[in-house]
Amino acid sequence: MRSMTGYGRGESSSDGSKIVIELRSVNRRQAELNVRLPQEFEALENRIREIVNQVFARGRCDLTVSFEQSVAPLAARINTALAAAYAVQFEALRKELELEDRVTLALLARCPGVVHNASSLVDPELFWPLVERALRDALSSFNGMRDQEGAHLSEDLSQRLQFMRAAHGRIRNQAPEVSKRYREQLLQRIRAAGLEGVSDGDERLMKEVVVFADRCDISEELSRLESHFAQFDVCKAAGEAVGRKLDFLAQEMNREINTIGSKANDALISADVVVLKTELERFREQAQNVE
Repeated sequence: MRSMTGYGRGESSSDGSKIVIELRSVNRRQAELNVRLPQEFEALENRIREIVNQVFARGRCDLTVSFEQSVAPLAARINTALAAAYAVQFEALRKELELEDRVTLALLARCPGVVHNASSLVDPELFWPLVERALRDALSSFNGMRDQEGAHLSEDLSQRLQFMRAAHGRIRNQAPEVSKRYREQLLQRIRAAGLEGVSDGDERLMKEVVVFADRCDISEELSRLESHFAQFDVCKAAGEAVGRKLDFLAQEMNREINTIGSKANDALISADVVVLKTELERFREQAQNVE
């Protein structure tokens, strides 16, 4: 079980060049990966996404790549032929429009393609091994932090389930007593009303008790709720993203608990239904942090 929130950093360097990659993630129902790259490395974005998507299934993740390179101040290239062509065209335009301004070096230097700086000369393919190494290191620390947080989440979720299981057990033990108590109360009301000829085995009395017992039967809901508890144990042991499964389980548990509450007709069961709802809400809140 892994948390959706985490941070990781990786760094690699070679021959005066350094790559730094940082990963930050926060909660979100769906997976969203935002990649910020230097212009020189935009061609590598798809490969970076493929690697991250292998280990990131849910949440919002921001990935930032920083690039530093030790370059000599004169590490730039000038396209002389292109500059000359610009100069000829500008001079022709100046004469045609009868302008006094002369073609200057500053003007030519601003023309597209005349000056290539060091950044534009970077071949992203040559730097991919450095980028991949920094990315793997960043993912390692990123997932390490998420695994550590996920262990705490798993422990807390297990505790919530433990409380719910205890309440579930008390309800299961109390459920058979509901119809017995109703039968006794019904007999007491009959005797208090002074009605004669109604015995414990009276057919009309038995039919009323059976109808009540059927209306208040929660055995199916208890069985399904117990099955959902078991599904959590499966999710806890799974080595994959289980956040969406936990969201679904919380919805299904809520459905069964609400039905038990509406059918119980017993003060003790109703009290434990409150316990179930309280712990389920805490369970649901924590499940929203799980990838």
